[in-house]
Amino acid sequence: MKPHIKQKLYFNLFRLTGLVSLGIIVIVLLYVIHMGLGVISFRFLTEMWVNSDITAGGIYPAIVGTFYLGVGVAVFSIPVGVSCAVYLNEYAGHSFLIRMIRLAIRNLAGVPSIIYGIFGFAVFVQMLNFGTSIIAASLTLSGMTIPWVITASEESLKTVPRSFREGAYALGASRWQAVRTNVLPYAASGMITGSIIGLARAMGETAPIIVVGATFYMRGLPNSPFDKFMVLPYHMFILATQHVHPQAQAYAAGTALVLVALIFSMTFIALFVRYRYRKRKDW
Repeated sequence: MKPHIKQKLYFNLFRLTGLVSLGIIVIVLLYVIHMGLGVISFRFLTEMWVNSDITAGGIYPAIVGTFYLGVGVAVFSIPVGVSCAVYLNEYAGHSFLIRMIRLAIRNLAGVPSIIYGIFGFAVFVQMLNFGTSIIAASLTLSGMTIPWVITASEESLKTVPRSFREGAYALGASRWQAVRTNVLPYAASGMITGSIIGLARAMGETAPIIVVGATFYMRGLPNSPFDKFMVLPYHMFILATQHVHPQAQAYAAGTALVLVALIFSMTFIALFVRYRYRKRKDW
């Protein structure tokens, strides 16, 4: 086969796979919008859930619980993940132990989320006596998110040219001064983007939070990090699979639509941050 024909064949094959992937996403989104758009209203977004008649209330507690969970995951996972990435890339070197640690981090990123749920239940709920609560769920999801943050942050640090560090050393800067002034500002876009995407993934998880604290129905909002909480993914799961109300499927689709909108918003924020930081680069 002639090279230009082979090139055209591969190009069309790659384009077809891209179109199929995009088509699947569009079909899923259109289905969710078709099923759930009818229940979206101001009351649905701002009122308390009424379990006896699901059409009389809204999902406000689930939105608040998801927000609390996202804040908790961000507070615990981003500082730890970014700090670990800085240490691995700038200080740790390339010893056998460090290579094993990197391999373990990569493998942890692929562990099924329910495993983290069981780990969180054993450690945070039972061993540390946090109970089934927001803080137990936040720490559990943080354990799942940290490998993502470390990997994304380390890859972003690697993109900063070595000459930036060497220029700082030539002027008498310490290693930390070189990292703080000549590395972190230029790696920040990738680090923030990876952290937000990892956070969005955590907020959409269902399996771990079932084990460590989420509940389908509460009469009020949580008053402390040690309270149970409602959250969008678990609320949607129960409505779609176990609730007997005739409108349950439509309300599950409406909840899914709100969750998708929330995650898309976070993704757009990540893209905006990346765009702003890239504009500052002059290399």
